[in-house]
Amino acid sequence: MSLWQAKEFPDGLPVGEGWVPTATTSPVTFPYDGSAVSEAPLGDVALARQAVEHAASLRRKTAALPTRTRRAVLGGVADALERVAGGMEDLLVLETGKPRADCRTEVTRAVATWRAAADEVAHIHGETVPLDGLPSGDGMTGFWTRRPIGVVVGVAGFNYPMMLASHKIAPALAAGCPVIVKPAPATPLATLWLVGLVRERLVAEGAPAGAVQLVTGDAEVGRTLTTHEAVAAVSFTGSAAVGHRIARDAAPRKVVLELGSNAALVVAADADLDAAADAVVRGGYYASGQACIAVQRVIAEEPVAAELERKVAERLASVTVGDPREEDTRVAALIDEAATARVLAWIESARAAGARVVAGGTREGRCVAPALLADVPDGQPAWDEEIFGPVVCLRSVPDLDAAFDLVNAGRYGLHAAVFTRCLDAAFRALDELDVGGVVINEVPGYRCDVAPYGGVKDSGIGREGPRFAIEELTVTKMAVIKP
Repeated sequence: MSLWQAKEFPDGLPVGEGWVPTATTSPVTFPYDGSAVSEAPLGDVALARQAVEHAASLRRKTAALPTRTRRAVLGGVADALERVAGGMEDLLVLETGKPRADCRTEVTRAVATWRAAADEVAHIHGETVPLDGLPSGDGMTGFWTRRPIGVVVGVAGFNYPMMLASHKIAPALAAGCPVIVKPAPATPLATLWLVGLVRERLVAEGAPAGAVQLVTGDAEVGRTLTTHEAVAAVSFTGSAAVGHRIARDAAPRKVVLELGSNAALVVAADADLDAAADAVVRGGYYASGQACIAVQRVIAEEPVAAELERKVAERLASVTVGDPREEDTRVAALIDEAATARVLAWIESARAAGARVVAGGTREGRCVAPALLADVPDGQPAWDEEIFGPVVCLRSVPDLDAAFDLVNAGRYGLHAAVFTRCLDAAFRALDELDVGGVVINEVPGYRCDVAPYGGVKDSGIGREGPRFAIEELTVTKMAVIKP
């Protein structure tokens, strides 16, 4: 019996108030060795339409759920996730191929996200408006409230499937919106398990199970979900190319887009170089580099660049590559062979263009050995684009002005980090870097799940984090009363 089958959920997909059997399934394989994990139910366009229509029929009922009910459901899901954390971690290792340490972090952060959403339910409020600022408002009362936006579609990426789904589902429920989630085709199982737990808690609290549904399937299924006239908002995490297409096709629906980046880490001449080198290794290769705020570009002031390169290269020898089920593994296989081939091709393209391969960058079975490239020129995808693999590129610049200009020259802007001992440099970074988050003396991959999270430029629009996602998924309603 597979790990998924051992969960004893019904066959099919959680659509409507029950589970709907599907005509076909798709294999889920373990990226490290290609072995079968399970067969996942495969949805289609008709099932996607059915899910949206059911969600639309529940819009008013979900919006009317009392604060105490929403809070009980959200807190109950956090408790349920904690109880199955070990099994969820095992399943995430198998379907994503991420190292165990990263899967454990994913479960921990998902639990925190559901608890934070439960805390925020009671903080959805409005305020009064001084209508008598104009003579026409004399004697009148005005106030606004926040109301649920309506049916929400959440589309999650493959790299942190259960946590990304949590950041879609939990705020939607907190806001009073029915939500349909579409997981990535390669990684549906942990999200199916999560949705099963959520629906159990909804029913236990007297709410409709159909307030949360899940549909798997291909791009046409996704297009059906994101363009259906009954959908009010789409929250998408994935590539810029797909996100831009969703934004165009979904109009005039609201979109919240988290589209990744090629995160920069700036090292000033006065920085603690050992701390910076540790951060490059810790922040560049976690999740096998398949994280949108993993360190990809290291920009060091010229006086310390050579020493930083040496320190990072030395530390790479201690990064264990191999089976993600093992506790000490830090880099494992990428999600599939196409991703592996692309990363290796980008490394070779950079080398051919004059970059130095300081370390790694070779194939080890289904894995890519953690790579450190130096002097990658502009125009190379390893520098300009999101590589989504265990590759870090290092370049030296004459001063911080040049470093900040180089960070801002790219088309992405999610998170950036700066290592410095100078308070003035830190505040300059906060002022000058065109990114959604600036991290001083830590990795750009640092994310607190209660904080606002999102980017600028091609890294997307809107913000996640329960409080901020709830604001995205609610609309103001103005009340004007004339006695």
